[in-house]
Amino acid sequence: MRISLKSLIASLVLLSGATSFPAAAQDAAANHLDVYKSPTCGCCTKWMDHLAENGFTSTGHHPDQLGEFKRELGIPVRYGSCHTGVSKDGYLFEGHVPARYIQQFLANPPEDALGLTVPAMPVGSPGMEYKDQFMAYEVLLLRKDGSVEVYAAVESYEQQFDTAPPLRKSLQTTQIVR
Repeated sequence: MRISLKSLIASLVLLSGATSFPAAAQDAAANHLDVYKSPTCGCCTKWMDHLAENGFTSTGHHPDQLGEFKRELGIPVRYGSCHTGVSKDGYLFEGHVPARYIQQFLANPPEDALGLTVPAMPVGSPGMEYKDQFMAYEVLLLRKDGSVEVYAAVESYEQQFDTAPPLRKSLQTTQIVR
């Protein structure tokens, strides 16, 4: 397993609790996600690798009742996937959400947001790469009141990694019954 210097420094910051490291290391520490997943899920581990390649650190956890854990967090079953990332501020990132959208979200969290989700497991999303295949998908914004809206429409493989600001489309809002 390849670990970048930035990831190593961020891990040391987290372990030591130090605050005198350079700003870049502090930023990496701020971008830590606790990832709740099945211990046998390979795509979850690949998604965590994607996070590391994009400036995040992560720690994997394996709760006995993952589905119940997600329900307690407020993630509706219909918007679920195989893993859940939780930020230090309690924001949720369900499924194969590209790191660029997590970074964008954390830089300016929408009011009353619970987090972002990529329901199911779209082929070609981070952690779900298969040959040269890609299936367009939407990153959804989950709100605390149970509503959702389209945060980003991902139309190409490259768009997941593009550094240009993504378009945020509010096509519809749906009330979720829990």
